[in-house]
Amino acid sequence: MIESRPDWVISRQRAWGVPIAVFFNRETGMILQDRHVNARIADAFEREGADAWYQPGARERFLGELANEDWQKVDDILDVWFDSGSTHAFVLEDPVHFPSLAGIERKRDGGPDTVMYLEGSDQHRGWFQSSLLESCGTRGRAPFDVVLTHGFVLDEDGRKMSKSLGNVTAPQDVIKQSGADILRMWVCASDYADDLRIGPEILKTTVETYRKLRNTVRWMLGSLAHFRDEDRIAVANMPELEQLMLHRLSELDALVRRSYVDFDYKRIFAALNAFMTADLSAFYFDIRKDALYCDPISSTTRKACLTVLEHLFRATVTWLAPMLPFTAEEAWLARYPSQEGSVHLELFPELPPAWRDDALAERWRRVRTVRRVVTGALEIGRAHKRIGSSLEAAPVIYISDPELFAAVVDVDFAEVAITSDYTLVEGDGPRDAFRLDDVKGVAVEVRLAEGKKCARSWKILPSVGSDPAYPDVSPRDAQALREWEAMRKAAE
Repeated sequence: MIESRPDWVISRQRAWGVPIAVFFNRETGMILQDRHVNARIADAFEREGADAWYQPGARERFLGELANEDWQKVDDILDVWFDSGSTHAFVLEDPVHFPSLAGIERKRDGGPDTVMYLEGSDQHRGWFQSSLLESCGTRGRAPFDVVLTHGFVLDEDGRKMSKSLGNVTAPQDVIKQSGADILRMWVCASDYADDLRIGPEILKTTVETYRKLRNTVRWMLGSLAHFRDEDRIAVANMPELEQLMLHRLSELDALVRRSYVDFDYKRIFAALNAFMTADLSAFYFDIRKDALYCDPISSTTRKACLTVLEHLFRATVTWLAPMLPFTAEEAWLARYPSQEGSVHLELFPELPPAWRDDALAERWRRVRTVRRVVTGALEIGRAHKRIGSSLEAAPVIYISDPELFAAVVDVDFAEVAITSDYTLVEGDGPRDAFRLDDVKGVAVEVRLAEGKKCARSWKILPSVGSDPAYPDVSPRDAQALREWEAMRKAAE
């Protein structure tokens, strides 16, 4: 753009603008350099603004005793781009008028500071370039270290907003109707390097996405109400599913930190949204609801899940805080009530490197692949009225792929697929078994679970009623009730 730009001038002949406040000799063209004249001009501009240059009698006022000499007042205006391109000199280098910026020392000069210019994409030929040219001409270097450009806001059809078209989406209207965090969420989910679209339908999608994220956080808060410090479980003693969630946190931690440094909010939001809706709500939480709701209080699985939920909550809420400040603050203070505390005073949690386990993640990628086939078969079973809840099923899972079979052979698929029982068979399976085209070597038959329905967990198991003290529930649930009764009596 610099190579292709035409000659650059500092003056424009227009009827308005910032004046070029100089006098010149009509015969020689020499510019007047007089400190008394310059002081009068500077003092007038300071008190009255640049319009003082155009007031009647301005020539005589500023020239003073030199008014009888042959000095011509310049009435051309400064090119607006030259004017704005000089801002680094009278903002970053003016501690009197901008005291909060005093003492800036750029990293290239050995200091700690980075100067970033932020503006719209049209400024590649405007302010960004005029600043670059002016600073290089006077200082031999660019005035900025980073240039961050963003697009323009358009309506849902990609048209410029116009009152006459009635397609304007006003920020204050969005805030009034849905809250400031919805507007911020739309911004963070958008690719600001390109033009951004907004309108009623787009905002509906944003509100629905926000609702899912908020519900995920609310569910964690509800579950953590039962968490006590003495319930913490060491990572080495946790089930694999909990270790997998800690691995995912470790993966996301690197992405989130790097993306915040790069101002890549869209990438952060997309990753957190996928994690909280797909990995947490639709997978981990769905599986662990049974252990949290029905396991005995002494259950290692239950305690491990609560320990992981604490890590999940702290990480996700602090990661979301720069993007959804009000929601994150509300959630944080609900979990950690404090008059002085705030999520915005917290640092991102430092996650142990030992949480990263790529081999475990690869194994569970295969487990989830098989799970997709099982859940697909269960959906067909529900659609055909063969089962109602997935807990009425005891699927038979046929796996001919040796790698997939090895990955799932030690996994409790009744737990993972939320069924009452299951059978794992190495082989192709019958021809009419359910299969997915994109998952080779896996077939599933949906069969009904055998036994009685537990009144507490709703699982159908042959063992229901084997504890005579609790004839309507499974042995696991009987143990949970026995511990609850003991706690109640102890409290009395």
